Amino acid sequence: MASFEELLKKDGKLVYRTRGVSMLPMLHENRDLVIIRVPVSRLKRYDVALYRREGAYVLHRVIGVEEGYYRILGDNTYAVELVPDSEVIGVLTSFVRKGKTYQVTDAKYRAYVRFWQGIYPIRKAAFLCLKAAARTAKRLGIRRKR
Repeated sequence: MASFEELLKKDGKLVYRTRGVSMLPMLHENRDLVIIRVPVSRLKRYDVALYRREGAYVLHRVIGVEEGYYRILGDNTYAVELVPDSEVIGVLTSFVRKGKTYQVTDAKYRAYVRFWQGIYPIRKAAFLCLKAAARTAKRLGIRRKR
């Protein structure tokens, strides 16, 4: 099977069904198709980069652009990664959900991105509180019902 880099070079774009939950709520595993193209210039804040991490491909959002690297974060993650320019192989241009295509240039999409990134401090604080509560419950021998 050809690598993503080979497919991008050959076809100029890459279309695949997403896997994983790191880009929730925007992209859902095994439901949404993403369309990736080779970047024509450096990525900008809020672009969604396709990059390599330890042999795996990752699709996460750029939250900062620095000299020689990007600060990148999944929409459903809380750890910022520093990704060298050389590891970025593509950028999301659109995605397809239930037969409808959403362009990253669309005003509604851009509003979603600004909102979701704007509430990041609240989301992270809630995540840390839940994590601390789970640790405390474990220490006290309290189990959550499943």
